[in-house]
Amino acid sequence: MADTTERALALLDLLQTHRHWPGRELARRLGVTERTVRRDVGRLRGLGYRVESTPGVDGGYRLAAGSTLPPLLLTDEEAVAIAIGLRLAATQRLADGPQTTLTALAKLEQVLAPALRTRINALADAVRPSGVARGSVVSGAVLGELALACRDHERLRFRYTAASGEVTERRVEPLTLAPADRHWYLLCWDLDREDWRTFRVDRLSELAHTYLRFEPRQISQEEIEERVLAASSASSWTPRAPAVDVVMDLDLPAVREYFGPWSQGATDDGGGRTRWPVGSVEVRDTMVAMSWIPEGVPYTTDLPEPSRSQLREILVRMLAALDAPPPAKPH
Repeated sequence: MADTTERALALLDLLQTHRHWPGRELARRLGVTERTVRRDVGRLRGLGYRVESTPGVDGGYRLAAGSTLPPLLLTDEEAVAIAIGLRLAATQRLADGPQTTLTALAKLEQVLAPALRTRINALADAVRPSGVARGSVVSGAVLGELALACRDHERLRFRYTAASGEVTERRVEPLTLAPADRHWYLLCWDLDREDWRTFRVDRLSELAHTYLRFEPRQISQEEIEERVLAASSASSWTPRAPAVDVVMDLDLPAVREYFGPWSQGATDDGGGRTRWPVGSVEVRDTMVAMSWIPEGVPYTTDLPEPSRSQLREILVRMLAALDAPPPAKPH
C-alpha cells in the first residue's frame, strides 16, 4: 500500500509539472508498466483529480481543471512563494476581506517545516509592496491562529496590554480580524465584560486555545466597521498626546447608548456623570470629539495649556465669524 500511495503521489507530481505526458514516458519515469500507470490514474480520479486521457500512439494524460479543488503537491520553493504572496495579499486589504487569506496562510504554515517558516518570515519582512506603510509588527503565526479561531468559533484566552500600559487577562469569543491604519484588530465578544471589544493584535500575548466552541452573536457589518474604525482612531493617538478627559452630566449607560463603540474607555464618575477620554495630539481632534457631546448636556474638561488657549482662540474666531454678517456674494 505504501508503494502504491508513493507511486500515485509521484504520478500526481509529474502531472502537475507538464500539461501533457505520453503514457510510455510516465511509465519510464515511474519505473512501471503502462498498465500500472492506467491503474494509478484511476486511483487519482477516485480522489477527485480530473485526469484526462487521449488514445493513440501519441496519446497520454493531462491534469484538467475540476469543479472542486483537490489537494496540491508543492515543492519547498513553491510553498514559500505562496506563503509570501498570501502575507502580502492580506497586507493589501483584499476586497473580500483578509480572513480567507489568513486562514489559507494558517493552513499552509501549519504543515511547513520550521526551517521553511523561518525562511518565509525573513523574506516577508524584506519584501514589501510599494505604497504599504510599515505598521505594528505581528507574527504571521499569531494572525493565522486568530483567523482559524474566528472561522471555527473557538473561545480564546490571552493577555492584553492597553495603550496606558495596563495589563489584563481576557476571555473572548473571536468574531473577525481586520486591518486598519497600519495595524491588525481583533473584534470579539468579551466574556467577562459582556460586551463587544476590539483589540490591537500586536498588544496580545500568551494566546491560549480553549478548544471550546461557541455560537456567534449577531452583529451587523456596519457596526463591525464602526467598531474597528473607533479602535483604530483611538490607536492613532500617540503617547505624546495629553491625557485629556471630559466629564459629562450624563450617566454611563446613556453615554454608551449614545456613542456606541466610540464610548470605549468611558467610566462612571459618580453622581450621574461620566468621564470620557478625548485627548489627541491635534487640538482640533479634541475639539471635534467635544462637538459630539449631546446637545444640552453640560460638561467640563481638563485640557491643559497650551492646548486650552489654542482651542479657545479657534472657538473665538468661529464665534466671531458666526456673529458677523455673511460676506456679499459676487455679482
